[in-house]
Amino acid sequence: MTEDFLHFVWKYGLFDREGILADTGDEIRVFNLGEHNMDAGPDFLNTRIQIGSTTWAGNVEIHLKSSDWQSHKHQRDKAYDNVILHVVYENNQPVYRSNGEVIPTVELKFKHNLYDNYCRLLSQKSQLPCKEKIGKADSLVVDLWVSSLVIERIQQKTGHIAGLLEQYRNNWDEVFYICLARSFGFGLNAMPFEMLARSIPLSGLMRHRDNPRQLEALLLGQAGFLEEGRLYDDYYTELREEYLHLKNKYHLKPLEKHLWKFLRLRPVNFPTVRIVQFASVLQQSGMFSHMLVCTSVDDLKRFFSVKTSEYWDTHYNFETGSVRLVKRLGKEAFHTLVINTVIPFMFQYGRMTAREDLKDKALGWLQNIPAENNRYTRQWASIMGSPDNAFYSQGILQLLKEYCSKKRCLACSVGSHIITRGL
Repeated sequence: MTEDFLHFVWKYGLFDREGILADTGDEIRVFNLGEHNMDAGPDFLNTRIQIGSTTWAGNVEIHLKSSDWQSHKHQRDKAYDNVILHVVYENNQPVYRSNGEVIPTVELKFKHNLYDNYCRLLSQKSQLPCKEKIGKADSLVVDLWVSSLVIERIQQKTGHIAGLLEQYRNNWDEVFYICLARSFGFGLNAMPFEMLARSIPLSGLMRHRDNPRQLEALLLGQAGFLEEGRLYDDYYTELREEYLHLKNKYHLKPLEKHLWKFLRLRPVNFPTVRIVQFASVLQQSGMFSHMLVCTSVDDLKRFFSVKTSEYWDTHYNFETGSVRLVKRLGKEAFHTLVINTVIPFMFQYGRMTAREDLKDKALGWLQNIPAENNRYTRQWASIMGSPDNAFYSQGILQLLKEYCSKKRCLACSVGSHIITRGL
C-alpha cells in the first residue's frame, strides 16, 4: 500500500462513507472532500465534514500509519493545527495538535480490488502501462485528457521562457532570439546553440543585419568554427578576417568548437548548416513582433523560408563538400521550430498580457500543423490510431513522457478511469 494510493481513494471518494467511526468514537460524515494540495502542508484543503453533531471546515492529512504523524513531526508544526481529520490505512496510535488537542483519526475502508487494479498497471513493463486496457476505456475520457495535457505541455515549455524573461528584464526580443537559437539545435545541439546566442546579444547582431557575410562571420566565429589558422578557401579566409575584426571590436569570447555534435547527424543537420540558416532568419526585422502579427501557419512559413548563402549550396562544413543543394529549412524542421518556440512564446505573451486571442491563436496553429512522427506517436498509433495534428500529438507526448513512463497512473484521468472501472 502507498500513501499516493490513499490520496487517490480520498480524492475521488472511492471509500465506504457509511458508518465511518473515528478513534474518538464519533461518527464521521463527509460533505466535501476538499482540494488536493500538491504543495507543503496538509494533503487536502478546505474539507467540510461532520464529527459527531458538529460540522467542521478545515484540512485533512493522510498517512499509511497514524504514527507517521509523529514521525513527520506534525505535532510540532502549527501549519497542521487546522487539520480536522487524520485519515490512515492503519491506526496504531492517537495524534495531537501542537497544543495537545487530540485529532480524530479514521481508517480508510475501500474495495481492495481497486488496489489490485492499480498494481496490475504498475507491473506492466510497457512504456504505456495501460496498453492492453486503454482500448476499452471511454474514448471521450481519453480525448479530453490528452487535449487537456496540451496546455500542461505548453506551460511546461514556458517555464524556461519565464526564467529568461526575468533574467533579461522582460526583453521579449532578446529572449525569443535565445529560445529560437536553442530550437535550431534540434535537441542534440540545443545547449551549445543557446550558449552561442547568450554569447552575443541580439542588439549586436542587428547592427550587421544588412550584411549577411558579417552575420555569418559573427555566428560561426562565436561558435568556434573560425579559430583554426588553416585557410580552407577564400570564403573561410574572408569570414575569419571579418570575425577577428569584430571579435576585437566587441570584445567577444568564442565557444569551444568541441561543444558541437556532428556524430550520427545527417549532414543537412550539421550545426554549421543550422548556424548559417539561423543567420538568414536574423536578417529579417522584428522577429518576435513579426510572430505576433502572423495570422496563419502559412505566414510563419514565409518568415522561415530562408536559405543559406551560395557557399553552403556545395558545403556542409568547411571540410566537407556536397553536391549542389540549396539548404533550406525542411518542413519537419520548420514545424519543430514553431511547436517548440513560436507557439509557447505566443501563449506566454498572451498569458502575461491578458491577450486570450493570442493564446487561442497559438492553440489554433497547433491544430493546423501535422502530427509529429517519433517513437512516442508511433507507439500511440499502433494502439489507438494516428493523431490528426500537432495539437493531439503534443498531448500524447506529454502523456507518455510525464505520466506513462513515470507510472503516474493515479494522476492520469485515463489511469484513474481504468482503475476505478476495473477494465
